[in-house]
Amino acid sequence: MDYETEYDNRARVPNHPDIVADWIARSARLRGDVPAADLGIPYGPSGRQVLDILWPDTHRQAPVVLFFHGGYWQRQHPREVSFVAQGCLAHGVAVALAGYDLAPHVPVGNIIAQARGAAVCLHHRIKRRMVVSGHSAGGHLAAALTATRWHDIDVRGADDMVTAGLGLSGVYELEPLVSTRLNEALRLNDAEARRLSPAFWPVPAGRTFSAYVGAEESAEFRRQSRDLAAAWTAQGVAADSVEVPGANHFTIVNELADPASPMVARLVALANAAEAGATLAA
Repeated sequence: MDYETEYDNRARVPNHPDIVADWIARSARLRGDVPAADLGIPYGPSGRQVLDILWPDTHRQAPVVLFFHGGYWQRQHPREVSFVAQGCLAHGVAVALAGYDLAPHVPVGNIIAQARGAAVCLHHRIKRRMVVSGHSAGGHLAAALTATRWHDIDVRGADDMVTAGLGLSGVYELEPLVSTRLNEALRLNDAEARRLSPAFWPVPAGRTFSAYVGAEESAEFRRQSRDLAAAWTAQGVAADSVEVPGANHFTIVNELADPASPMVARLVALANAAEAGATLAA
């Protein structure tokens, strides 16, 4: 298996700069049009550890999805992908977008810890359970948070503060990256890569996860989603894998901006289910 080729999404999608430029433009427009927004909420000491919460109305009482951007843990900013909130907002669901420090400045283990910190901060702010989502590296973080035992992190909050996750083109096993150029920044060895791979983690009872992937993506990305769903299903988790016809590693993200997409319907359903336990004494 040529992992270098399998995980080089930029080479597989030569027009990715145009796609990302479109994301940035759409994101700026959405932030200007959204009924209510809480921007730049700090959850940690660094400038990238911030949350943007986009609300469907001014009451700020909606179900909430926490979203993590992609970029192989070493690129992008949450403001570049604000547009992903559009589909959920149309159905009355808020979206919080979390930033995090990037490799090689911090290791992947620290990024997971920061993502958990973002969830804890958001939980205590909204006093609600939430659903997590993310694209590529963000899909990895969404899976990691779905598998987290929260009382190990924060005894003040709900142990099920994250009830479910939805990953887009996630990297749930990190070991294949060790031999690629991506590892120049990630600096993983085989043992650390496996330790940080949520595909191999135990998952608390009652969690749900959907792993979406583009049908036009590499064989490895499609395998990653299938294998995560299979491994977690074997534990008794309600997990599934869904291929999106015609979508590649970048265009799959556009599904989240379409209020009529099946992916948005799934995410909204998960968020509404989390809202069944809505207000918490946190």
